[in-house]
Amino acid sequence: MTIQTCIPAVEIARLEKSYGSLKVLHDISLKAEQGEVISILGASGSGKSTLLRCVNMLEVPNAGSVSIFGEEYKLEQRVDQAARVTDRHQLQRLRSQATMVFQSFNLWSHLTILENLIEAPVHVQHRNRKVCIAEAEALLERVGIADKRNAYPSHLSGGQQQRAAIARALAMHPRIMLFDEPTSALDPELVAEVLKVMKDLAAEGRTMLVVTHEMSFARNVSSRVVFLHKGYIEEDGTPAEVFSHPRSERFRQFISKHAH
Repeated sequence: MTIQTCIPAVEIARLEKSYGSLKVLHDISLKAEQGEVISILGASGSGKSTLLRCVNMLEVPNAGSVSIFGEEYKLEQRVDQAARVTDRHQLQRLRSQATMVFQSFNLWSHLTILENLIEAPVHVQHRNRKVCIAEAEALLERVGIADKRNAYPSHLSGGQQQRAAIARALAMHPRIMLFDEPTSALDPELVAEVLKVMKDLAAEGRTMLVVTHEMSFARNVSSRVVFLHKGYIEEDGTPAEVFSHPRSERFRQFISKHAH
């Protein structure tokens, strides 16, 4: 995989996030270069999903900055009050560049799979409907569920729903893909089919930030691994570095616990 050295795809600087008196992220700084696949690891409650959700402002940080391809989100951060995004048009534009695939699929239950894929490209990006349908059908073929185009989400297995959710994210033409524990809601026998799609995306050189407990993905597919503990980054390096020579005793324990 070739990693381009130019403007970072994502740049996070001095990020802080609290919920009331509970501080979830502490002074987080992290860059994702274009083409990098970063696996974000950590125990439950370590802040990894919150960090990912700050990248496209599903969670607004209390301090610090987030930039997508060099453009910083415009935020108003107020002492003892919730921070907010001040430019809704910018938010929509940057979000379309960094799309999220959720743990629980989040497909619209009242729409067919094909309708799920074309909804945002047609109504948010205002693209041609016929073109969007053709692209959606190609994406469903690519993730192996072309025969489910007219089915509703409830008629699909969990693995098929997650592949549909990945196809829906791709339909937005994103430059960055954010995966929030995409396999954790799946039965074990369905995990491999979703990981295969993600590996194929990584092989294309897509920029991906992946919150996951899948150690084989982190070891074999990632270009970098980040380990969070209680809202702090404790490890950050290549898979070879962090798995072979971890600096953090907590990460050693984490690896041992999650070894398959």
